[in-house]
Amino acid sequence: MFRGESRNKVDGKGRMSIPAKFRRVLEAGDPDWKSGENPNLVIVYGGKTRDFLECFTVEAMNDVVARIMKMPRGSKKRLALSKLYLTQSLEVSVDETGRLVLPKEQRDKIGLESMAFFGGKGDTFEIWNPETYDATQEEALEADDDFDPDADPSIYLDGDEDF
Repeated sequence: MFRGESRNKVDGKGRMSIPAKFRRVLEAGDPDWKSGENPNLVIVYGGKTRDFLECFTVEAMNDVVARIMKMPRGSKKRLALSKLYLTQSLEVSVDETGRLVLPKEQRDKIGLESMAFFGGKGDTFEIWNPETYDATQEEALEADDDFDPDADPSIYLDGDEDF
């Protein structure tokens, strides 16, 4: 499972080190990975509404694709999900030093320059421009009827609610 956060440098060629604990998850989630080799992952960059990159293990993406393929061919949901997870994605490999080389188009899309924020999300992890991440997280946690942003979030783990 992808847990934790990290801020890592990005060089001029788009190379950045993937957190070591994330690399172990990528290895475990790549059915073709063997010790001494480099794991693969799938990066979903999405359309104009996404200002982050969502990274999946090969197995996790295979699960997503299988669920999409069960939807009726030609349905709007299948078309939208196919575009996001199949068209607007790329498969990449971690290099021998544990780095990811991110193409310029994807770096430009999210405004990635000298630093990248890696955030674990359980079955995926996200790559953000650190400033965008910080600003977006503040906006996302506004109060509503069921949520108080000033409370300790652990109060929502009472076990009485269905997630």
